Amino acid sequence: MTGSKTDLGVEHLAASPPLGGLLPFLAGLCIAALLVWAVWFGVRVRNREQVPPRPEDQPRPPAGGPVGHLEENREPDEVPRNGGRLTPHELKGMGNAASKRGDDQRRRRWTPGSGGAFGSGGDGKR
Repeated sequence: MTGSKTDLGVEHLAASPPLGGLLPFLAGLCIAALLVWAVWFGVRVRNREQVPPRPEDQPRPPAGGPVGHLEENREPDEVPRNGGRLTPHELKGMGNAASKRGDDQRRRRWTPGSGGAFGSGGDGKR
């Protein structure tokens, strides 16, 4: 039975060019080569980086122990009120001078017995 549908399909498959399987193989080979190159390049870049610090190079706390929390009221340096403008070079410490320790170190409250939180829902009398 020549010319039947089944024979035509087998002949068509047998006559397919060999490049049909070669092109996907070459594409896979190129992708694999690119991945190998990327790993090789990453290893070269990593080898040029500085080594991480050793444990003995890490910072240590002071001999007296860690520094405790300090809470104090600070007072800013007042800007003179002579009506003119100050330029940055006229400010103390180039305009970023630290504040000074305040004379009154009592904790400031909005009203006695209140935490001062806005909208806390309380009347401030506790």
